[in-house]
Amino acid sequence: MSIENKVVVITGASSGIGEATAKLLASKGAKVVLGARREERLAQLADSIGENAVYQVTDVTNRQEVAALFKLAVDKFGRIDALYNNAGIMPQGNLSDRDYDRWQAEINVNIMGVLNGIGEVLPIMQKQQDGLIITTDSVAGHVVYPASAVYNGTKYAVRAIMEGLRQEEKNNGIRSTIVSPGAVRTELSKTIGNANVEAALQPMFDAPQEEGLTLAPADIANAVLFAIDQPKHVAVSEVIVRPARQEV
Repeated sequence: MSIENKVVVITGASSGIGEATAKLLASKGAKVVLGARREERLAQLADSIGENAVYQVTDVTNRQEVAALFKLAVDKFGRIDALYNNAGIMPQGNLSDRDYDRWQAEINVNIMGVLNGIGEVLPIMQKQQDGLIITTDSVAGHVVYPASAVYNGTKYAVRAIMEGLRQEEKNNGIRSTIVSPGAVRTELSKTIGNANVEAALQPMFDAPQEEGLTLAPADIANAVLFAIDQPKHVAVSEVIVRPARQEV
């Protein structure tokens, strides 16, 4: 088992979990192909990694941009060993808020963004008869709680999609993994968009990390590394990573 020289495409790579994962995999010798919407952040990350990183501005809701990111990977490195579908948003609020635009945005990014990644990479991996597709799910895809029904729904959908992927593609050498984090200190919290929910969560994010209320992005990067660094006869279908004191 070795991560060295594996080609890994990462979406949502410009900050948080995606950035931490890119740095960790590159430190182990992987070649990383970075996609996100913020070009300046992508350029800085690729520059810090060096010759084993390339990037392209990518909005996961745009299927053509996702396809172009994969083309860059194949043109530059010849193959794609793993795709890490990591882009996501987390608007919160009660259903009675009737915030249709935010609901649609969550569906577009959290569900269709994942499907765009799967759909565009499968022909490449089927031709290779090899590949691993990883998606960031969430503890919110395993439990339901107030003010999060739509977000929960998108993450439950990801679980179903990824299990369907496993069943459909297992004979093509393609494996699937979901990584389900609890609360992580990332910019995802900035997408909540509800002042009451933000205020309720702020003490948790402000608490020292050693109190066990939140995770660091590097904690999730370690889980991704574990999944990628398995032999081909091993499929790590699901990893849940919670802060030690998280209640749900």
